[in-house]
Amino acid sequence: MNSPRGTHVLFDREALAFEQVSGIFQETAQSFGFTPISTPIFEFSPVFSRSLGETSDIVSKEMYSFQDRNQESFTLRPEGTAGIARAYAHDGLSQHSPFKVYYQGPMFRYERPQKGRNRQFHQLGVENIGAAVIFSDLEVIDLGHQFLTRLGLMKECQLLINSIGDEASRKSFREKFVSYLSPYEAELSEDSKKRLHTNPLRIFDSKSEADQKILEGAPSLEEALNDESRRIRDQIFNGLERLGIPYTPSSHLVRGLDYYTHVVFEFVTTQLGAQGTVLAGGRYDHLIENMGGPKAPGVGFAAGMERLVLLKNEELRLAKDVMVIPIHQDLEMDAFVLAENLRKQGLRVFTHFSGNLSKRMKKAHSQGVKWVVILGPEELKKQVFQVKDLASGDQFEVSQKELSTFLRGKIMDSKDRRP
Repeated sequence: MNSPRGTHVLFDREALAFEQVSGIFQETAQSFGFTPISTPIFEFSPVFSRSLGETSDIVSKEMYSFQDRNQESFTLRPEGTAGIARAYAHDGLSQHSPFKVYYQGPMFRYERPQKGRNRQFHQLGVENIGAAVIFSDLEVIDLGHQFLTRLGLMKECQLLINSIGDEASRKSFREKFVSYLSPYEAELSEDSKKRLHTNPLRIFDSKSEADQKILEGAPSLEEALNDESRRIRDQIFNGLERLGIPYTPSSHLVRGLDYYTHVVFEFVTTQLGAQGTVLAGGRYDHLIENMGGPKAPGVGFAAGMERLVLLKNEELRLAKDVMVIPIHQDLEMDAFVLAENLRKQGLRVFTHFSGNLSKRMKKAHSQGVKWVVILGPEELKKQVFQVKDLASGDQFEVSQKELSTFLRGKIMDSKDRRP
Protein backbone atom coordinates (compact mmCIF):
# COMPACT_ATOMS: atom_id res chain seq x y z
CA MET A 1 0.00 0.00 0.00
CA ASN A 2 1.40 3.40 -1.00
CA SER A 3 1.62 6.36 1.34
CA PRO A 4 -1.14 9.00 0.97
CA ARG A 5 -0.58 11.58 -1.76
CA GLY A 6 1.33 14.58 -0.51
CA THR A 7 3.08 12.75 2.33
CA HIS A 8 6.74 11.83 2.40
CA VAL A 9 9.04 9.58 4.41
CA LEU A 10 12.13 11.34 5.74
CA PHE A 11 15.20 9.10 5.73
CA ASP A 12 18.98 9.22 5.96
CA ARG A 13 20.41 12.40 4.40
CA GLU A 14 17.08 14.21 4.18
CA ALA A 15 16.19 13.31 7.76
CA LEU A 16 19.64 14.46 8.85
CA ALA A 17 19.16 17.77 7.02
CA PHE A 18 15.87 18.26 8.89
CA GLU A 19 17.65 17.61 12.19
CA GLN A 20 20.40 20.08 11.34
CA VAL A 21 17.92 22.80 10.35
CA SER A 22 15.93 22.10 13.52
CA GLY A 23 19.03 22.26 15.70
CA ILE A 24 20.21 25.56 14.25
CA PHE A 25 16.71 27.00 14.64
CA GLN A 26 16.51 25.97 18.31
CA GLU A 27 19.93 27.43 19.07
CA THR A 28 19.04 30.71 17.34
CA ALA A 29 15.63 31.06 19.04
CA GLN A 30 17.09 30.28 22.46
CA SER A 31 19.84 32.85 21.92
CA PHE A 32 17.04 35.46 21.70
CA GLY A 33 15.41 34.21 24.91
CA PHE A 34 12.56 32.28 23.26
CA THR A 35 11.33 29.08 24.92
CA PRO A 36 9.77 25.99 23.28
CA ILE A 37 6.04 25.33 23.02
CA SER A 38 4.12 22.40 21.54
CA THR A 39 0.40 22.73 20.81
CA PRO A 40 -2.11 19.97 19.91
CA ILE A 41 -1.86 18.62 16.38
CA PHE A 42 -5.63 19.18 15.99
CA GLU A 43 -7.97 21.83 17.37
CA PHE A 44 -11.68 22.65 17.26
CA SER A 45 -12.26 23.88 13.71
CA PRO A 46 -13.34 27.45 14.70
CA VAL A 47 -9.83 28.03 16.12
CA PHE A 48 -8.62 28.22 12.53
CA SER A 49 -11.70 29.36 10.62
CA ARG A 50 -12.25 32.40 12.85
CA SER A 51 -8.62 33.42 13.20
CA LEU A 52 -7.35 32.81 9.67
CA GLY A 53 -10.43 34.24 7.97
CA GLU A 54 -13.30 32.42 6.28
CA THR A 55 -12.20 33.74 2.88
CA SER A 56 -8.54 32.76 3.21
CA ASP A 57 -7.32 29.97 0.94
CA ILE A 58 -6.44 27.83 3.95
CA VAL A 59 -9.96 27.90 5.37
CA SER A 60 -11.90 27.88 2.10
CA LYS A 61 -9.82 25.24 0.26
CA GLU A 62 -7.11 23.56 2.29
CA MET A 63 -8.16 22.55 5.81
CA TYR A 64 -8.26 18.89 6.81
CA SER A 65 -11.41 18.86 8.95
CA PHE A 66 -13.33 15.91 10.39
CA GLN A 67 -16.08 15.10 12.86
CA ASP A 68 -15.49 12.84 15.84
CA ARG A 69 -18.00 10.39 17.32
CA ASN A 70 -19.73 13.23 19.17
CA GLN A 71 -20.18 15.09 15.88
CA GLU A 72 -17.79 17.85 16.93
CA SER A 73 -15.69 19.37 14.16
CA PHE A 74 -11.90 19.25 14.47
CA THR A 75 -9.15 20.36 12.10
CA LEU A 76 -5.58 19.19 11.72
CA ARG A 77 -3.48 22.29 12.28
CA PRO A 78 -2.63 24.05 8.98
CA GLU A 79 -0.30 26.57 10.68
CA GLY A 80 1.12 27.32 14.11
CA THR A 81 0.03 30.80 15.19
CA ALA A 82 -3.70 30.19 15.75
CA GLY A 83 -3.14 27.25 18.11
CA ILE A 84 -0.59 29.22 20.14
CA ALA A 85 -2.97 32.20 20.30
CA ARG A 86 -5.77 29.90 21.50
CA ALA A 87 -3.48 28.45 24.18
CA TYR A 88 -2.43 31.95 25.28
CA ALA A 89 -6.05 33.10 25.50
CA HIS A 90 -7.58 30.07 27.19
CA ASP A 91 -4.91 27.80 28.75
CA GLY A 92 -3.65 30.25 31.35
CA LEU A 93 -0.50 31.17 29.45
CA SER A 94 -1.28 34.90 29.41
CA GLN A 95 0.20 35.16 32.94
CA HIS A 96 3.63 34.45 31.46
CA SER A 97 5.31 37.65 30.37
CA PRO A 98 7.14 38.09 28.16
CA PHE A 99 5.53 35.29 26.16
CA LYS A 100 8.26 34.52 23.65
CA VAL A 101 7.99 31.01 22.23
CA TYR A 102 9.27 28.91 19.34
CA TYR A 103 7.71 25.81 17.81
CA GLN A 104 8.24 23.21 15.13
CA GLY A 105 6.31 20.23 13.87
CA PRO A 106 4.00 18.81 11.19
CA MET A 107 1.18 20.86 9.63
CA PHE A 108 -1.51 19.77 7.17
CA ARG A 109 -3.08 21.44 4.13
CA TYR A 110 -5.01 19.92 1.28
CA GLU A 111 -3.34 21.40 -1.78
CA ARG A 112 -1.60 20.27 -4.93
CA PRO A 113 1.73 18.69 -3.94
CA GLN A 114 4.62 20.56 -5.52
CA LYS A 115 8.27 21.42 -4.98
CA GLY A 116 8.86 22.14 -1.31
CA ARG A 117 5.16 21.83 -0.46
CA ASN A 118 3.40 18.64 0.70
CA ARG A 119 0.01 17.98 2.24
CA GLN A 120 1.79 16.99 5.42
CA PHE A 121 4.65 19.42 5.77
CA HIS A 122 6.85 20.67 8.59
CA GLN A 123 6.95 24.19 9.87
CA LEU A 124 9.01 26.07 12.42
CA GLY A 125 8.27 29.49 13.81
CA VAL A 126 8.30 31.98 16.67
CA GLU A 127 5.69 34.14 18.40
CA ASN A 128 6.14 37.11 20.73
CA ILE A 129 2.80 37.97 22.36
CA GLY A 130 2.04 40.89 24.65
CA ALA A 131 4.66 43.39 23.47
CA ALA A 132 3.34 46.34 21.47
CA VAL A 133 6.64 48.14 21.00
CA ILE A 134 8.40 48.06 17.64
CA PHE A 135 11.38 46.29 19.22
CA SER A 136 9.44 43.01 19.26
CA ASP A 137 8.95 43.32 15.49
CA LEU A 138 12.63 44.09 15.03
CA GLU A 139 13.64 41.18 17.26
CA VAL A 140 11.54 38.68 15.32
CA ILE A 141 12.86 39.90 11.96
CA ASP A 142 16.42 39.88 13.33
CA LEU A 143 15.91 36.33 14.61
CA GLY A 144 14.74 35.21 11.17
CA HIS A 145 17.70 36.93 9.52
CA GLN A 146 20.21 35.35 11.92
CA PHE A 147 18.62 31.92 11.50
CA LEU A 148 18.91 32.06 7.70
CA THR A 149 22.44 33.43 8.03
CA ARG A 150 23.49 30.54 10.29
CA LEU A 151 22.00 28.14 7.76
CA GLY A 152 24.15 29.80 5.09
CA LEU A 153 21.05 30.82 3.09
CA MET A 154 20.93 34.63 3.38
CA LYS A 155 23.12 35.04 0.30
CA GLU A 156 20.26 33.48 -1.67
CA CYS A 157 17.46 35.41 0.09
CA GLN A 158 16.06 38.92 0.11
CA LEU A 159 13.97 40.56 2.84
CA LEU A 160 10.79 42.18 1.51
CA ILE A 161 8.77 44.31 3.92
CA ASN A 162 5.58 46.35 3.81
CA SER A 163 3.00 47.95 6.06
CA ILE A 164 -0.61 46.92 5.54
CA GLY A 165 -1.61 49.46 8.21
CA ASP A 166 -4.22 49.21 10.91
CA GLU A 167 -7.90 48.36 10.36
CA ALA A 168 -8.85 51.97 9.57
CA SER A 169 -6.08 52.25 6.96
CA ARG A 170 -7.06 49.00 5.28
CA LYS A 171 -10.75 49.95 5.19
CA SER A 172 -9.90 53.21 3.44
CA PHE A 173 -7.63 51.45 0.97
CA ARG A 174 -10.09 48.64 0.29
CA GLU A 175 -12.70 51.10 -0.96
CA LYS A 176 -10.23 52.71 -3.39
CA PHE A 177 -8.83 49.36 -4.48
CA VAL A 178 -12.21 47.78 -5.23
CA SER A 179 -13.28 50.92 -7.08
CA TYR A 180 -10.14 50.64 -9.27
CA LEU A 181 -10.53 46.90 -9.96
CA SER A 182 -14.28 46.81 -10.61
CA PRO A 183 -14.03 47.93 -14.28
CA TYR A 184 -11.51 45.08 -14.86
CA GLU A 185 -13.56 42.38 -13.09
CA ALA A 186 -14.27 40.41 -16.27
CA GLU A 187 -10.53 40.27 -17.06
CA LEU A 188 -9.45 39.02 -13.63
CA SER A 189 -8.59 35.38 -12.95
CA GLU A 190 -11.34 33.26 -11.40
CA ASP A 191 -9.72 33.35 -7.94
CA SER A 192 -9.34 37.14 -8.10
CA LYS A 193 -12.97 37.59 -9.14
CA LYS A 194 -13.99 35.81 -5.95
CA ARG A 195 -11.50 37.73 -3.83
CA LEU A 196 -12.70 41.07 -5.20
CA HIS A 197 -15.91 40.70 -3.16
CA THR A 198 -14.48 38.90 -0.13
CA ASN A 199 -10.80 39.69 0.48
CA PRO A 200 -9.55 42.04 -2.26
CA LEU A 201 -6.06 42.57 -0.78
CA ARG A 202 -5.31 38.92 -1.55
CA ILE A 203 -5.40 39.81 -5.26
CA PHE A 204 -1.88 41.19 -4.77
CA ASP A 205 -0.83 37.55 -4.17
CA SER A 206 -2.14 36.41 -7.55
CA LYS A 207 0.31 34.56 -9.81
CA SER A 208 -1.82 35.36 -12.89
CA GLU A 209 0.06 37.48 -15.45
CA ALA A 210 -3.22 39.15 -16.46
CA ASP A 211 -3.92 40.09 -12.83
CA GLN A 212 -0.43 41.44 -12.33
CA LYS A 213 -0.74 43.60 -15.45
CA ILE A 214 -3.99 45.08 -14.12
CA LEU A 215 -2.33 45.71 -10.75
CA GLU A 216 0.39 47.85 -12.34
CA GLY A 217 -1.88 50.89 -12.23
CA ALA A 218 -3.57 50.09 -8.91
CA PRO A 219 -3.52 52.57 -6.02
CA SER A 220 -0.79 51.95 -3.45
CA LEU A 221 -1.56 50.82 0.07
CA GLU A 222 1.09 53.33 1.11
CA GLU A 223 -1.26 56.16 0.19
CA ALA A 224 -3.92 54.93 2.63
CA LEU A 225 -1.68 54.60 5.69
CA ASN A 226 -2.60 56.88 8.58
CA ASP A 227 -0.01 58.71 10.68
CA GLU A 228 0.27 55.95 13.31
CA SER A 229 0.80 53.24 10.69
CA ARG A 230 3.48 55.33 8.98
CA ARG A 231 5.22 55.99 12.30
CA ILE A 232 5.40 52.27 13.14
CA ARG A 233 6.60 51.40 9.64
CA ASP A 234 9.29 54.11 9.62
CA GLN A 235 10.59 53.12 13.06
CA ILE A 236 10.99 49.51 11.96
CA PHE A 237 12.73 50.55 8.74
CA ASN A 238 15.11 52.73 10.76
CA GLY A 239 15.72 49.89 13.20
CA LEU A 240 16.62 47.48 10.40
CA GLU A 241 19.09 50.01 9.07
CA ARG A 242 20.67 50.36 12.53
CA LEU A 243 20.95 46.56 12.75
CA GLY A 244 22.56 46.39 9.33
CA ILE A 245 19.82 44.15 7.93
CA PRO A 246 19.24 44.92 4.23
CA TYR A 247 15.59 45.13 3.18
CA THR A 248 13.47 46.07 0.20
CA PRO A 249 10.13 47.91 0.68
CA SER A 250 7.44 46.07 -1.31
CA SER A 251 4.18 48.00 -1.61
CA HIS A 252 2.26 44.98 -2.97
CA LEU A 253 3.33 42.58 -0.22
CA VAL A 254 0.35 41.31 1.79
CA ARG A 255 -0.12 38.21 3.90
CA GLY A 256 -2.89 35.74 3.16
CA LEU A 257 -4.37 35.61 6.67
CA ASP A 258 -6.87 38.01 8.19
CA TYR A 259 -5.13 38.48 11.53
CA TYR A 260 -2.16 40.54 10.25
CA THR A 261 -1.80 44.28 10.93
CA HIS A 262 0.92 46.87 10.32
CA VAL A 263 4.31 45.52 9.19
CA VAL A 264 4.47 42.21 7.32
CA PHE A 265 7.61 40.67 5.83
CA GLU A 266 8.95 37.82 3.75
CA PHE A 267 12.40 36.42 3.10
CA VAL A 268 12.21 35.30 -0.53
CA THR A 269 14.47 33.53 -3.01
CA THR A 270 14.57 32.86 -6.74
CA GLN A 271 16.08 29.39 -6.17
CA LEU A 272 12.75 27.56 -5.73
CA GLY A 273 10.81 28.69 -8.79
CA ALA A 274 7.31 29.97 -8.10
CA GLN A 275 7.51 28.87 -4.45
CA GLY A 276 9.83 31.72 -3.52
CA THR A 277 8.84 32.47 0.08
CA VAL A 278 11.30 30.97 2.57
CA LEU A 279 10.27 32.60 5.87
CA ALA A 280 7.42 35.04 6.46
CA GLY A 281 5.47 36.75 9.19
CA GLY A 282 4.21 39.98 10.65
CA ARG A 283 2.29 41.68 13.44
CA TYR A 284 -1.18 40.72 14.67
CA ASP A 285 -2.67 43.20 17.16
CA HIS A 286 -6.20 41.80 17.63
CA LEU A 287 -5.91 38.02 17.19
CA ILE A 288 -5.85 37.21 20.92
CA GLU A 289 -8.86 39.45 21.62
CA ASN A 290 -10.79 37.94 18.71
CA MET A 291 -10.22 34.51 20.26
CA GLY A 292 -11.73 35.60 23.58
CA GLY A 293 -8.48 36.46 25.33
CA PRO A 294 -7.05 39.68 26.77
CA LYS A 295 -5.79 42.57 24.69
CA ALA A 296 -2.36 41.32 23.68
CA PRO A 297 -0.66 42.32 20.42
CA GLY A 298 1.76 39.83 18.90
CA VAL A 299 4.29 39.28 16.16
CA GLY A 300 5.86 36.17 14.69
CA PHE A 301 7.09 34.28 11.67
CA ALA A 302 6.96 30.78 10.21
CA ALA A 303 9.10 28.87 7.73
CA GLY A 304 8.58 25.61 5.87
CA MET A 305 11.33 23.14 6.72
CA GLU A 306 11.03 21.34 3.37
CA ARG A 307 11.92 24.54 1.52
CA LEU A 308 14.84 25.24 3.85
CA VAL A 309 16.20 21.74 3.24
CA LEU A 310 15.80 22.17 -0.52
CA LEU A 311 17.75 25.42 -0.36
CA LYS A 312 20.44 23.94 1.85
CA ASN A 313 20.93 21.22 -0.78
CA GLU A 314 24.09 19.75 0.76
CA GLU A 315 25.39 16.21 0.41
CA LEU A 316 24.71 15.11 3.96
CA ARG A 317 25.17 11.78 5.61
CA LEU A 318 25.12 10.63 9.20
CA ALA A 319 28.58 11.08 10.68
CA LYS A 320 30.23 7.71 11.28
CA ASP A 321 33.82 8.15 12.37
CA VAL A 322 34.95 4.55 12.74
CA MET A 323 34.09 1.00 11.74
CA VAL A 324 35.61 -2.02 13.50
CA ILE A 325 36.02 -4.95 11.10
CA PRO A 326 36.92 -8.44 12.35
CA ILE A 327 38.88 -10.62 9.93
CA HIS A 328 37.18 -13.81 11.12
CA GLN A 329 33.61 -14.50 12.19
CA ASP A 330 34.75 -15.87 15.55
CA LEU A 331 36.17 -12.42 16.39
CA GLU A 332 32.85 -10.61 15.96
CA MET A 333 32.10 -10.41 19.69
CA ASP A 334 35.58 -8.97 20.31
CA ALA A 335 34.93 -6.42 17.57
CA PHE A 336 31.55 -5.61 19.12
CA VAL A 337 33.14 -5.02 22.55
CA LEU A 338 35.92 -2.85 21.04
CA ALA A 339 33.33 -0.77 19.17
CA GLU A 340 31.37 -0.21 22.37
CA ASN A 341 34.51 0.86 24.26
CA LEU A 342 35.29 3.41 21.53
CA ARG A 343 31.73 4.80 21.73
CA LYS A 344 32.14 5.26 25.48
CA GLN A 345 35.17 7.41 24.69
CA GLY A 346 33.18 9.74 22.45
CA LEU A 347 33.56 8.22 18.97
CA ARG A 348 30.73 7.45 16.52
CA VAL A 349 31.21 3.83 15.57
CA PHE A 350 29.34 1.97 12.83
CA THR A 351 29.08 -1.82 13.02
CA HIS A 352 28.01 -4.25 10.31
CA PHE A 353 28.31 -7.96 11.04
CA SER A 354 27.81 -9.53 7.64
CA GLY A 355 30.11 -10.51 4.77
CA ASN A 356 33.84 -11.02 4.38
CA LEU A 357 36.56 -8.39 4.87
CA SER A 358 36.24 -7.04 1.30
CA LYS A 359 32.46 -6.64 1.52
CA ARG A 360 32.69 -4.95 4.90
CA MET A 361 35.28 -2.50 3.59
CA LYS A 362 32.91 -1.63 0.73
CA LYS A 363 30.12 -1.15 3.26
CA ALA A 364 32.35 1.22 5.24
CA HIS A 365 33.00 3.28 2.08
CA SER A 366 29.30 3.42 1.20
CA GLN A 367 28.36 4.56 4.71
CA GLY A 368 30.85 7.42 4.77
CA VAL A 369 33.05 5.90 7.45
CA LYS A 370 36.35 7.77 7.83
CA TRP A 371 38.54 5.20 9.62
CA VAL A 372 38.56 1.41 9.82
CA VAL A 373 40.04 -0.60 12.68
CA ILE A 374 40.97 -4.09 11.47
CA LEU A 375 40.80 -6.80 14.12
CA GLY A 376 42.62 -10.09 13.57
CA PRO A 377 43.83 -12.80 15.97
CA GLU A 378 47.38 -11.42 16.08
CA GLU A 379 46.12 -7.86 16.63
CA LEU A 380 43.89 -9.07 19.41
CA LYS A 381 46.73 -11.01 21.04
CA LYS A 382 49.21 -8.10 20.86
CA GLN A 383 46.52 -5.43 21.51
CA VAL A 384 47.91 -3.51 18.53
CA PHE A 385 45.53 -2.78 15.66
CA GLN A 386 45.77 -1.82 12.00
CA VAL A 387 43.96 1.49 11.46
CA LYS A 388 43.19 2.59 7.90
CA ASP A 389 42.31 6.06 6.64
CA LEU A 390 39.69 5.36 3.95
CA ALA A 391 40.15 8.80 2.35
CA SER A 392 43.91 8.55 1.74
CA GLY A 393 44.49 4.79 2.01
CA ASP A 394 47.17 5.35 4.66
CA GLN A 395 47.46 2.63 7.30
CA PHE A 396 48.80 2.90 10.85
CA GLU A 397 49.65 0.49 13.65
CA VAL A 398 48.15 1.70 16.93
CA SER A 399 48.05 0.14 20.39
CA GLN A 400 44.68 -0.37 22.05
CA LYS A 401 45.72 2.00 24.84
CA GLU A 402 46.28 4.83 22.35
CA LEU A 403 43.54 3.90 19.90
CA SER A 404 40.77 6.32 20.94
CA THR A 405 43.23 9.23 21.39
CA PHE A 406 44.73 8.54 17.95
CA LEU A 407 41.33 8.38 16.23
CA ARG A 408 39.94 11.50 17.94
CA GLY A 409 43.05 13.46 17.00
CA LYS A 410 42.89 12.39 13.35
CA ILE A 411 39.17 13.12 13.09
CA MET A 412 39.49 16.57 14.67
CA ASP A 413 42.45 17.34 12.42
CA SER A 414 40.42 16.47 9.31
CA LYS A 415 37.60 18.78 10.48
CA ASP A 416 40.04 21.64 11.03
CA ARG A 417 41.37 21.26 7.48
CA ARG A 418 37.97 21.48 5.81
CA PRO A 419 37.50 24.54 3.64
